[in-house]
Amino acid sequence: MILEDLHYRDFVSRGEHTLEELIHPISSFLVPVFFVLMGMRTSLDSFAQPGVLGLAAALCVFAVIGKLACSLGVLGPGVDRLSVGLGMIPRGEVGLIFANIGLTLHVGGEPIVDQNVFAAVVVMVIVTTMIAPPLLQWSMSRSAKR
Repeated sequence: MILEDLHYRDFVSRGEHTLEELIHPISSFLVPVFFVLMGMRTSLDSFAQPGVLGLAAALCVFAVIGKLACSLGVLGPGVDRLSVGLGMIPRGEVGLIFANIGLTLHVGGEPIVDQNVFAAVVVMVIVTTMIAPPLLQWSMSRSAKR
């Protein structure tokens, strides 16, 4: 909420930098560091465990279905709800943040999120990030033809 463009509208109207321009130097450094750290926290041994890839596949399916279902709430004439839903698919970094917090939290000596679940979440984030652009391109070209 603090980094909302609305709060910087007056500065931009005076000819000063936009919020995106101000944040770009920091984000261009910190975003890759974040994803490298998430990758380092992923135990590759987890992928050999039974059920991890199945859980990752299920997470991918439900992530896509959930985003598409949420797009039904978009109201307005002429809105391409499919494109909106497909555009929401690659929003997995929040899942990574919560899974990372779950790795560090323990209840009764057991982590809330174990390495296997974390590995499945990482796979889900990678897959949904990779499939979204071609799907969105297809959907947008489909809309443009109409």
